[in-house]
Amino acid sequence: MAAETAAIIVDWGTTSLRATLVDQSGNGKEIIETPQGISSLNKGDHEEVLMTALAPWLSTHGALPIAALGMITSRNGWIEVPYVACPAGPAELAAGSLRKSLPNGSDLVFLPGLTDPSRRPFPDVMRGEEIQVAGHGLADDATIIIPGTHSKWAKVKTGRIDSFQTFVTGEIFALLLNNSFIARGATQPPVDDPEAYRRGLEEAKSSAAMLSLLFSARTGGLAGRLTTDQLRSYVHGLLIGQEFRQAREDGWYSEGDEATIVGNDGLNDLYKIAATVFDLKINLGADDVMIRGALDVMRRSLL
Repeated sequence: MAAETAAIIVDWGTTSLRATLVDQSGNGKEIIETPQGISSLNKGDHEEVLMTALAPWLSTHGALPIAALGMITSRNGWIEVPYVACPAGPAELAAGSLRKSLPNGSDLVFLPGLTDPSRRPFPDVMRGEEIQVAGHGLADDATIIIPGTHSKWAKVKTGRIDSFQTFVTGEIFALLLNNSFIARGATQPPVDDPEAYRRGLEEAKSSAAMLSLLFSARTGGLAGRLTTDQLRSYVHGLLIGQEFRQAREDGWYSEGDEATIVGNDGLNDLYKIAATVFDLKINLGADDVMIRGALDVMRRSLL
């Protein structure tokens, strides 16, 4: 059993730590997840928290190479790993990784994030999503969409991640639901209404006046055209629709093009529906792209 175990991949974000034990082929064998994200830890806590979380595996399998990615490598994490600049692929990401030896002899590799210096007004950044894109594969030129709180659109060209752009769609959605009058009347617990969601998408497709469109969520209720059950889905459609509209206007795709969704933040189905409204053909990446990408970069860094 120990001979089959290859590594541990740790996706360590703001609110949680998620570790995956993988075999030589990159298949996930077991998962450990704790609520000990970086926002709950003080400087100096990280090594002890990691060793405690992984203790069951390390006691069984001994020292294993460990890849750490996500916000754990940010300025507010354990060790800040400088961003690697686009264009970049696994080789460049491996060269930008930092390595540390843990008390039990395990090699811990901190994977870097990626920056796009071509973005304006300031360079764009991401930590973790670049590993998903790399894990999907960089052999073919493609447009890659990674839905999430901060959605990313990336271009793959000539075997590397050439550029990317962030859309804070999910964060704005949460702010509107929880801290504004725009969607305060939405039914709790949340109700998903596919028809209202598509209506929001269509409205976003027809108008770039986002600040006015958002207020329509309120006036729709006053006019008796939106129910409290529909409000949440309608606002979600407006926001994701604006993301697709702005991505098109910024040159990420044209009508009739193809794009691939990687990762799964629970939003893939909503993004697929949005793509049909905006005449964008969608392919879905594999579920294990994070593991594939992290293993590849880590192994290169340990050579």
